[in-house]
Amino acid sequence: MNTEKQKVLIIGANGSTGKLVSSLLNDSSTYLPVAMIREESQKKYFENKGIETVLGDLEKDFEQAYKGVSKVIFAAGSGGDTGSDKTKAVDQEGAIKSVDLAQKHKIEKFVLLSSMGAGNPEDFEDSELYEYLLAKNKADEHLIKTDLNYAIVRPGRLTNDSGTGMIEAAKKLGKQGKIAREDVAQTLVDVLDSKIASVISFEIIEGKDRIKDALKKL
Repeated sequence: MNTEKQKVLIIGANGSTGKLVSSLLNDSSTYLPVAMIREESQKKYFENKGIETVLGDLEKDFEQAYKGVSKVIFAAGSGGDTGSDKTKAVDQEGAIKSVDLAQKHKIEKFVLLSSMGAGNPEDFEDSELYEYLLAKNKADEHLIKTDLNYAIVRPGRLTNDSGTGMIEAAKKLGKQGKIAREDVAQTLVDVLDSKIASVISFEIIEGKDRIKDALKKL
């Protein structure tokens, strides 16, 4: 029986959700986190926790980050800045490059943090989030067209509240809602399992089902 831990590359590890994902993976008996960071100055935070880091910039060549990893969580984001060039560079092009590299390196599963509304950005054309959701949509669609095993997670409005471990999940929820970053991070980690939420995109908000139970219903 192979008990060796799988290395998981976290793209966007230095972000709020990425740091939570890194900590969860570091405590896991199944996975080992590899935190992709953009600057040397970000290394100390992860080294203090015993987490391996690799330098990589989404706007440049970061293929070396994929060396030796089995799975990928893409948790990077521009923050949805209105009209920001970063939105297209990170949320769209950065994600697309990450997907292409995952195909090249035969990654076992690619987990993409997206956003509620990314499945239908045209409904938000008059919103300040339109460009952000459009960029997310293009990245999501690029992943969907690959032969990768993937999970696209589309949370509602993110909060910094403490996680409850309880969510509501569906391919389309048909309603808006909020969710704690801690619960989003746990969802991203749980769907790394190749038998859970595979080749699917789905929405999540806070709810009444334990995360693993909610994911089994998808």
